[in-house]
Amino acid sequence: MPPRPWLPFFLLTLLLPLAAATPAAAARRKVIIDQDAFGPGGPNLQPILMVLQSPDIEVLGITVESGDGWQKENTAHTLRMLELIGRTEIPVLSGATYPLVNTEEATLRWESLYGKLPYKGAWMREWPSYNTVNRLRYHAAEVIPPMPEGEPQTRAAPETAAAFLVRQVREHPGEITVLALGPFTNLALAARLDDSFAAHARELVIMGGSFNPQAPRRDEFAMQFVYSPRVEFNSRWDPEAAHIMLHAGWPRITVVPNDATTATKLTAGLLQQATAGNGAVARYTARYGQPGFPMWDEVAAAVLLDPAVATRREPLSMDIDLDHGANYGATLSWPAGQGPGLGEPAVEVVLAVDVPRLEALFIRLISARREK
Repeated sequence: MPPRPWLPFFLLTLLLPLAAATPAAAARRKVIIDQDAFGPGGPNLQPILMVLQSPDIEVLGITVESGDGWQKENTAHTLRMLELIGRTEIPVLSGATYPLVNTEEATLRWESLYGKLPYKGAWMREWPSYNTVNRLRYHAAEVIPPMPEGEPQTRAAPETAAAFLVRQVREHPGEITVLALGPFTNLALAARLDDSFAAHARELVIMGGSFNPQAPRRDEFAMQFVYSPRVEFNSRWDPEAAHIMLHAGWPRITVVPNDATTATKLTAGLLQQATAGNGAVARYTARYGQPGFPMWDEVAAAVLLDPAVATRREPLSMDIDLDHGANYGATLSWPAGQGPGLGEPAVEVVLAVDVPRLEALFIRLISARREK
């Protein structure tokens, strides 16, 4: 048989499409996580771990702001977590310490007029008598109390969170999903640094807003919304930032509000199942995980990782009330396209989730042994 020099090339043309179709060859989704990452463990760091453990996600960085705790302490907990799970290649960027306009003093004045807020994050000087879950103790913004997990040896990147966000979307136009799980100050600052920041992202997924949440149980967490169903902490901490973030011009916004989380709870049994493995993430979560909380941010992370977790979605127009009256920071909404026409964006709101699917995803990701 005569030689056929064309045969290897012919076979290669057949095999290349097959190779490109394999999961190993598929491009991973680029994600930046923005979080008020109070720790160790708990409902702020556990969703970050879920995303880090997902094999089809490339986390470009974690940007940190104040909210549940102060930014400086939150950054330290994030750095230490990455050290303990062996993921120090991921940059951590320090962001906003204070809201754009709102202050602790203004919040105290508001409370004197309209009543106590059940939750104020880093501004909580004392806890209601019905509180049972261990919470942070009040301290100044620049103080980092002794850390149970030990102090980090690594340091945050020198770039600010807002500058990092702007630079990354410029370098990867149309590719980056921003997963925003805390107050939105960093995103608002990025939008003011670069008017085209949001437009150059792929999409925004947020944990924020509250529409008509129904409490299946009257526990201490339901008290945060049962008498004020339109108030949600991430928006209430920095309402002006939430408004700027929504108006920044994103190609797509997915909103995971309180409504989608009320049926969830990280029980001790669920945590035990997720930490039965011997991977670094399972070991960290076994030691520092905090059962008893609703899975607020875990739900938003799950919606990003597995959209089928969402069982009910609704298109709405959305904004944040900036009137400094009784509804300051509350969620405003209208049927899609029927708002006042003042730039309020169209968003897709996740109103319910498949709780067993969420829990299975949490167990699978936290328990997995994953190489970098």
